[in-house]
Amino acid sequence: MNRIDRMFARLRKKGEAALIPFITTGDPDLETTGALVLEMERRGADLIELGLPFSDPLADGPTIQAASNRALENEINAEVLFGMVSRLRKKTDVPLVLMGYCNPLFQYGIQRFARDAADAGIDGTIIPDLPVDEAADWNRAAREAGLCNIFLVAPNTPEKRLKRIVKSSRGFVYYVSITGITGARAELPPELAEGLRHVKGMTSRPVAVGFGISEPSQVSMLSEVADGIIVGSAIVKIIESHIRRKNGQWRPGSGLVQGVGDFVESLKRATLTSL
Repeated sequence: MNRIDRMFARLRKKGEAALIPFITTGDPDLETTGALVLEMERRGADLIELGLPFSDPLADGPTIQAASNRALENEINAEVLFGMVSRLRKKTDVPLVLMGYCNPLFQYGIQRFARDAADAGIDGTIIPDLPVDEAADWNRAAREAGLCNIFLVAPNTPEKRLKRIVKSSRGFVYYVSITGITGARAELPPELAEGLRHVKGMTSRPVAVGFGISEPSQVSMLSEVADGIIVGSAIVKIIESHIRRKNGQWRPGSGLVQGVGDFVESLKRATLTSL
């Protein structure tokens, strides 16, 4: 049982949903990313997603695309991310999941990537453009390294394929709330709760929901049906609002870490309102 499994088991005993914030590694710089991980954990984050920046993040909307571009300007790659995580592991035991795309993974070498990620302290991976049909080699490498490979399901995923995906997922199943790309939305689909219940009825693994979630009220509502709530673009927008460009480089403003921390705390508080 790794950190992800232990976290969900602990929260399940309390009847509590996990709060899972996402940030892009290296946006606006590596030092700030490390500070944000520690602050988000302190403010109640149960698991943290770290985005590995990529030039063509097909599942992401303009907010996270822009964050990836800023991080790529800082020459953030897998080796840099692993080094940061290894240093963070001296300060925190919070579960960490890497969210990235196939191209950097295959360029790095899948067995080496899995081994180095696990050695650094990564607990799981989310690879949105790796379909379950083509994931056998990566699944094997991840399993041998002790990584949870987390697959995504969508509201329109066919039933036969859905069964295969939930069976292949480790750690948790990622339920995509909308048929589209990431991005904060004021309203979520009315059929979302029904879709979550359907997937939860097919597996004993935790089911976390993401894409479009941006407000504590949405988190509160979803905490009644989901095991975890993933919030990304709304947090990245706060980061974006606190940075400036100076001498050709992105610099964090003085209120960035606290601003993200305040928001994460409000989201975590919302997971408790249905208890």
